[in-house]
Amino acid sequence: MTIAAYPKHHSFKPSGFDWVGDVPEHWEIEKLGSMLTAVSEKNRPDLPLLSITREQGVIERDVEDQDSNHNFIPDDLSGYKVLREGQFGMNKMKAWQGSYGVSAYTGIVSPAYFIFDFAREVDPHFFNIAIRSKLYVSYFASASDGVRVGQWDLNQSRMRQIPILLPPLPEQRAIAAFLDGKCATIDEAVRIKEEQIRLLAERRQILIQEAVTRGLNPDAPMKDSGIDWIGQIPAHWEQRHNKFIFGLTKKLVGKHAPEYDLLSLTLRGVIKRDMENPEGKFPAEFDTYQEVAPGDFVFCHFDVEETPRSVGLSPFFGMITGAYTVYRPTEDVNPRFLMHFYIFADTGKKMRGMYKGLRNTIPKDSFASFKTPLPPRDEQDAIVDHIDDQSQKIDAAIAIKQSQITALREYKTSLINAAVTGKIKVL
Repeated sequence: MTIAAYPKHHSFKPSGFDWVGDVPEHWEIEKLGSMLTAVSEKNRPDLPLLSITREQGVIERDVEDQDSNHNFIPDDLSGYKVLREGQFGMNKMKAWQGSYGVSAYTGIVSPAYFIFDFAREVDPHFFNIAIRSKLYVSYFASASDGVRVGQWDLNQSRMRQIPILLPPLPEQRAIAAFLDGKCATIDEAVRIKEEQIRLLAERRQILIQEAVTRGLNPDAPMKDSGIDWIGQIPAHWEQRHNKFIFGLTKKLVGKHAPEYDLLSLTLRGVIKRDMENPEGKFPAEFDTYQEVAPGDFVFCHFDVEETPRSVGLSPFFGMITGAYTVYRPTEDVNPRFLMHFYIFADTGKKMRGMYKGLRNTIPKDSFASFKTPLPPRDEQDAIVDHIDDQSQKIDAAIAIKQSQITALREYKTSLINAAVTGKIKVL
């Protein structure tokens, strides 16, 4: 059902705000300053720790998770404030992102948060849905100075001028109930499609695993590979030591670093880094970085268990940190067959039996002595073509599902915006 198909109110009046437009005649237009009363209650050490996030609003905080919402939890919580169920809380540093909401819990929050009681009768659930809608988040962003600092802590007059649209209390409750039902249906549809995407990705992984360990002929005679996580392989396949497949190469770029593109090993494989818009930290100089050529393999042989992806086949010429190991494969092997095999091995961290030390390191000599199962070159090529063909079909199916998820989420956003601004009639 499209937004246009929902019933409309009969009469409207100007809201006085371009970003809202006209509102139903019987709705009130309040200012946030007249709706809220600031409160500050001393810390209660017996209460759970809460946090306010952009994605979920007020949540219970896992004290073991120091990275949640990028906030560090100090040892001394004596300065923390009490946020009670039904009160409105705001992360003043991230209000522009939408880090605010009505709490469903009673607990303690950072002293950097603002806490408010409602000064007039309002349905807290409706208020929470309305003020966390995309329209309001955009308004808070435009009402904030700088990149991070919201003006609630610096400019109380600006806070007081933020408009809140209020239908009669029964209509507030009806809108909240309507959106709860509709959003639950949309969220379930998204969940189903996300599960379908997960199953498609799993199917692709099984396809690759079967192809690089069993080949394409289901009737081929088999033999034991001698490696538990590989199992049986076609009897005519070779098992070749990696020292006869991968040639170790390490050419430091030295003072020529400015002549190279900066590369990185990611979940997407080896990529070029954008030096103009950098993300993450860069060293002061790149002299110890090493050269990577197209067709080279980049392995992260340390912290393997914790590294999301520890192998990549580079399509680029550039430089990468000297902490990685760069190999050049022999010419009689299809490098993309090796890539598929070692991504399969890395996905389940199947080579953990080779780890040494506290950093889960695969020693270079252990890797060199490992025997990679290799079909004849023409069969390698056929396997790569098969994986590419089937992967393209799976990727196309995943892209359709992702597009459907995007459309559902956009519809949900539009439906919420329309309901809380009176563009559709719920009651």
